[in-house]
Amino acid sequence: MPAFNAAGTLERTCREAVATGVVDQIIVVDDASRDETIAVARGLSNVKVFPHDRNRGYGATQKTCYRLALEAAADIVVMIHPDYQYTPRLLSAMVSLVASGLYACVLGSRILGGQALRGGVPWWRYAANRALTLGENLLLDTKLSEFHTGYRGFSEHVQRLVEKSPSGSGLFMC
Repeated sequence: MPAFNAAGTLERTCREAVATGVVDQIIVVDDASRDETIAVARGLSNVKVFPHDRNRGYGATQKTCYRLALEAAADIVVMIHPDYQYTPRLLSAMVSLVASGLYACVLGSRILGGQALRGGVPWWRYAANRALTLGENLLLDTKLSEFHTGYRGFSEHVQRLVEKSPSGSGLFMC
């Protein structure tokens, strides 16, 4: 979980994730939060906490999450934002899609359920997300509902490919 000022929602997200029965370990990478995110995370069972010494940004926090998951020998890695805009109750479904071997990558979407704005996404972020996703779909001839999702599941193989990419950017399309 790439976390930044998530003290208010982190415990609920972790509790519901563990309740699915498919989570072996939760990794929380705190990006120098100014609230009690680290203290909350350290108080939870089955959670490993890795604080950044300074705010490095969302992309760097994700990279740290994925690197730590690979170092822990994860077969399947699911990233979910701890802000509870995505429900952990879908973890079982996401994991089973990847574990089946049919899909190496599964992307969650706040948009498809029509709950994004009611779930706490600010209207300006929602509008920007929709505009960027439309542009990217047109440019790449795809039909994703949300390119900028905070809920992603990957096989270990996909993660290793990204890690070895020549650009080293960690950016990829599924």
